[in-house]
Amino acid sequence: MADDKLSPADDPVYSRKVLEMITVANEFCLFLEKAESYTVEELFNFLQKISPLIYLKSALLPDVEVADEDAVQHYVTEEQWESMFNILYNKFGEKDQFFFVDLHEKSHNDPVKGSLAESFTDIYQDLKDFLLLYQNPMKAFKENAVNECKRLFESRYGYRLVNAQTAIHCLLYPEENNIVF
Repeated sequence: MADDKLSPADDPVYSRKVLEMITVANEFCLFLEKAESYTVEELFNFLQKISPLIYLKSALLPDVEVADEDAVQHYVTEEQWESMFNILYNKFGEKDQFFFVDLHEKSHNDPVKGSLAESFTDIYQDLKDFLLLYQNPMKAFKENAVNECKRLFESRYGYRLVNAQTAIHCLLYPEENNIVF
């Protein structure tokens, strides 16, 4: 190549890892957008299987150099977030609440109360913003989409994902058979 630009085949923005992340994020978002039509058991079974994939594909996202840091937008509104949260919260019911040890806190001794609906709605917001930003035809937006998704995974939704995954595992495989769908 005469200049230092990458061909699309070599560009990390169009890499297989990014395309696989788009596929998994899209499946997650589409499923949650139809959450009202599923039973709580169907929701938990889906989330149990998709959560590790989201974690893995997010962890494999390449480092992307961003040419224009202003080429970024957020699409999920507060109203959309609240609507998704309420749907999930109502579906999960008494199974929504879980406890975890927050390793970000100075005292690791006290469990913190978490919400599956809040966790998965936050993850939904981050992934939906990623998908919509990546759909912009301008490459600068795609660069920011990948870069922001990776940053949010490392700083926010990756941690929420593993905590929620643990809670779902405990609901699906209780030590005692006292949790029934």
